[in-house]
Amino acid sequence: MKFKINRDHFSVGLQQVLNVVGSRATMPILSNVLIEASDGFISLSTTNLDMGIRCRIKADIQDPGAVTLPVRRLATIVRELPNVDVALDSSPGHQTKIASGSSTFRIMGIGQEEFPPLPAFTDERSFVMRQDDLVRMLKSVSYAQSSDETRYILNGVYFSFQDERLNLVATDGRRLALIGKELEFPPEHAGNIIIPAKTVTELLRLLDKGKDVKIAFNERQVAFEIGTETEAEGLADNIYLVSKIVEGSYPNYQQVVPKETHQRIKIDRELLLQCVHRVALVTSDKSNTVRIKVADNHLEITASSPDFGEAHESMAVEYSGPEIQVAFNPQFVMDPLRALPQDEVFLEIKDELSPGVFKTLDSFICVIMPLRLN
Repeated sequence: MKFKINRDHFSVGLQQVLNVVGSRATMPILSNVLIEASDGFISLSTTNLDMGIRCRIKADIQDPGAVTLPVRRLATIVRELPNVDVALDSSPGHQTKIASGSSTFRIMGIGQEEFPPLPAFTDERSFVMRQDDLVRMLKSVSYAQSSDETRYILNGVYFSFQDERLNLVATDGRRLALIGKELEFPPEHAGNIIIPAKTVTELLRLLDKGKDVKIAFNERQVAFEIGTETEAEGLADNIYLVSKIVEGSYPNYQQVVPKETHQRIKIDRELLLQCVHRVALVTSDKSNTVRIKVADNHLEITASSPDFGEAHESMAVEYSGPEIQVAFNPQFVMDPLRALPQDEVFLEIKDELSPGVFKTLDSFICVIMPLRLN
């Protein structure tokens, strides 16, 4: 295998596939990137067996072929090369020469036959949507995923493709975030999957590089073809991300969403976020609570702890109902407020024992369990 490539394009491609590789790979091949050269492109692939990724970069191919090289060491070398023109030449024994300007490196690789192939998908269940829509939806719910490994079924985001609609849900048992969007697809493509938290993180990093993303899944795996429009970075076609799904049945999230509308308060999202953030500065691990009191177009937020003292904020809101007090974990209030792009949100509360609900006008709901007022 022999090719010439732009150093910066090569570096960008390696950075795209680097995150999938764990720092402690169980097998040497899982620390390597598979480089395949043919037809004017090189493709770069990495995998940790749970998740895999592939991208393509334009290159001047002089001799087609494939080799795997240690991806972290290779990415560091390529980034530091002195000249923008890079030549890579791999021998039959997998020793690979990298030359750029006055620099020459020789790296030992492993044959491509040892690299676990990334699975391919049929179009049995496939969906196409805008990348910016998926980014917005993931950001709106992903903070509510559980990090408790004993509740592995909640360690991810639930994708529900039903009735020409996509719903994304995340919960850790103390809060639940839900957002939906109309999406056209045949009835026979309907289904549900749980995307692991690490895959969600990788998706948020990779999306927004182009217009559309194609999602395909089966009983055990999901694939995302992420269209790219980054010609300046040398990326071509799309980035292909494939992942195992979390196996099991997701809880019935509809039971958690309150059916009746309680007292509804119209709020400036950014202002409430700033007020809760400041008040939370006096909370502690033992007293991690903010109180919200609302009455007569006025909302008060207070917090106190024996260690740091107390804090008080107030803001004007649109509300004319009875006086209500309720207490929440401040982080649970701030997370959805940070994630949402809208300027206005609605807070629905009933009493101090009932969940609080944040809503927007476009199918977003976040249910937060209350804390004891005393």
